[in-house]
Amino acid sequence: MAVITAATIKELRELTSAGMMECKRALEECGGDFDKAKDILRQRGLEIAAKKSSRQAKEGRIEVYVHPGNKNVAMVELNCETDFVAKNEEFCKLAKDIAMQIVAMSPKYIRAEDVPADELSGQENQKEYIQQVCLLENAFIKDPSKKIGDLITALIAKTGENMSIGRFTRYKVGEIESTTGV
Repeated sequence: MAVITAATIKELRELTSAGMMECKRALEECGGDFDKAKDILRQRGLEIAAKKSSRQAKEGRIEVYVHPGNKNVAMVELNCETDFVAKNEEFCKLAKDIAMQIVAMSPKYIRAEDVPADELSGQENQKEYIQQVCLLENAFIKDPSKKIGDLITALIAKTGENMSIGRFTRYKVGEIESTTGV
């Protein structure tokens, strides 16, 4: 069994945003294997998020991102359960990142279930199409190894509150139709 140091726990905590004791328990559980501990914490985060998904998220914030040059703008409604979390710095940062993602990637829908069946059936590669047009399935522009849905799940695990994207809209100068994901 590997020796679990405070530095290892700190590194795992910074990487996963899990609590110190949770990181320590995960490292102990897998005999000090850092990668296995990271997987354990990710799995626990998914389980926590799944438990929270039935709770109503009636608070939150509306975030606006205007791209430099003022030709692209996005507005997103990110919901949570309490106004306390809605004012949290990480929640605000996530909302801003999601609005920036909308400007950059121009998604049409929030989740895969929102894509009309006739639109999806006309696509050669349906999985790739869903990743392009569904915000939660988009690869995060700042870290393509993560999806937008993964970022929300990680923050749900950290705060203990359910979160969801209520709706979004995107405007671009010269485009006749705006993109609205409701």
